[in-house]
Amino acid sequence: MTEPHTSTAPQQPPTTPGPEPTGHLQRATLGVTDIVFFVMAAAAPLTVMAGIAPLAILFGGIGAPVAYLAVGIVLCLFAVGFTAMTPHIRNAGAFYSYIARGLGRPAGLGAALLAVFSYNALQIGTYGAFGFFAAGTANDLLGIDLPWPVYAFAGIAAVWFLGFRSIRVGAKVLATLLIAETAILVLLAGAILVQGGADGLSLASFAPSNVFTSEMSAPLGLAIAAFVGFESTVLYREEARDPDRTVPRATYLAVGFLGLFYTFIVWVIIQAFGDDKAVGTAAQNPAEMFFTAMTRYVGDWATDLQRVLIVSSLLASLLAFHNAITRYGYALSVEGAAPAPLGRIHPKHGSPWVSGIAQTVLAVVVTGVFAAIGVHPYNEFLLWVNTPGVVGILVLQTLAACAVVAFFRRNPGAGGAGRLRTVAAPATAALLLAVITGLVCTRLSLFTSAPASVNWTLVALTPVVFAIGAILATRIRRKRPEVYAKIATTDVESV
Repeated sequence: MTEPHTSTAPQQPPTTPGPEPTGHLQRATLGVTDIVFFVMAAAAPLTVMAGIAPLAILFGGIGAPVAYLAVGIVLCLFAVGFTAMTPHIRNAGAFYSYIARGLGRPAGLGAALLAVFSYNALQIGTYGAFGFFAAGTANDLLGIDLPWPVYAFAGIAAVWFLGFRSIRVGAKVLATLLIAETAILVLLAGAILVQGGADGLSLASFAPSNVFTSEMSAPLGLAIAAFVGFESTVLYREEARDPDRTVPRATYLAVGFLGLFYTFIVWVIIQAFGDDKAVGTAAQNPAEMFFTAMTRYVGDWATDLQRVLIVSSLLASLLAFHNAITRYGYALSVEGAAPAPLGRIHPKHGSPWVSGIAQTVLAVVVTGVFAAIGVHPYNEFLLWVNTPGVVGILVLQTLAACAVVAFFRRNPGAGGAGRLRTVAAPATAALLLAVITGLVCTRLSLFTSAPASVNWTLVALTPVVFAIGAILATRIRRKRPEVYAKIATTDVESV
């Protein structure tokens, strides 16, 4: 049974369990643009375009751009309900707060554990890609031949340092890196458009005959992974200026920009090789498709720069996920549902520094284990560790959409939101997200290239982690009822 809240106002229990306040995050620090940079950096646009989009073209044909547009529309529907509920969530707990308020505290704590697991999987697996691309780039451009773990551990150290410093420092770094990686894609797109592509510009990618095919289910699964992390806008609520306005605006901007940008870039890369040759080019060597286009339309210097920017793109993504994970730890600690030290804030930098150390140590251990057993950093470390993270986030999005509907059904007049925002949009998003989750799970081999036994093990991690969190909630309810009563109710402004 769930135990939903019946009031839209933040509820404060009569007793204050858990740790004593240990400071708070830097308030009124981030504007809309700052939060958008954090979210888009987590998505790593250059990496997902150069590394994943060619596979979408290979499996889905020239209609692949529509997959990114369709996913963007689904996530905009999700954002409609998500942001309608945002004013009623006063802490920085993101998914778990929404799910707890809508579906009950056991589901909320299950979501919390799943979110921490999923974001860690996404972040730590990316160290494999960072090490792989950094090692290759350093070898090709500088003649420096070092094993990938050296670069992965260097990346871990850099991410820890930037996460330890003020959120303003992280925002500036992410803004610089994100602008650079977006600019190189815009440069490539502009060159292709100016030169008319391989055979003249064509809109065949958007023709119904190329969109409504059985093959399009594959790029839908690949496209959804390109948006992972956009919902983390709400994690920065405490640090945002005027969060009731800033967070929803940042959410819409991030989803809208990514959806249109991805669609445009995938369409442009098809034009670079022509409608009749794009799929064949992707089949020959998908990893080189964007680099080949850059060399052909811009020049060798731009290709070298693109290789460097992929490494910086991955670093930006790692930092963005690190910040998201540490703020989950902070929010759970403040409510007494996680160890008290995770809620400690650095007196000078205003960062959740103990949570940052914990996440960094975990990254070091997992990366060290995969390096020691000799797995491939990209084909195995990245893909096998990232995949359960993608599945977990999809499940959390689906549950959050359901939670929005449940919350407003019990509170029909909350905030004056209409039925379109509180019922129709989130219910539609929940259904479509469930379908996409099913497509991802049934076509997991596209992500991992692993046997079925490995793929289903990776999928099974999501319900197992969620169940552990829900069981933990029932134990807390029995042994620490005052902590249980506080889950998803803490107002960050009172901490």
